[in-house]
Amino acid sequence: MPYASVEDLPTAIRVHLPRHGQEIYRSAFNNAWDEYADRGAKEREQVAHRVAWAAVKHKYRKDGERWVERR
Repeated sequence: MPYASVEDLPTAIRVHLPRHGQEIYRSAFNNAWDEYADRGAKEREQVAHRVAWAAVKHKYRKDGERWVERR
């Protein structure tokens, strides 16, 4: 289901991603959720999470245990 705020994101995302990364994730997830409304509930959620991670990885990369902005 869509996330109303970054505080509603899963704990792992809130703990590990910087605030801007969380905002990207939430926005991408919510957009994908709307875009893939024709899918079954489970598939829709899985696709939305994959789209959200792809959006985050476009702006951030993992450096050890930290997510850092791409330059």
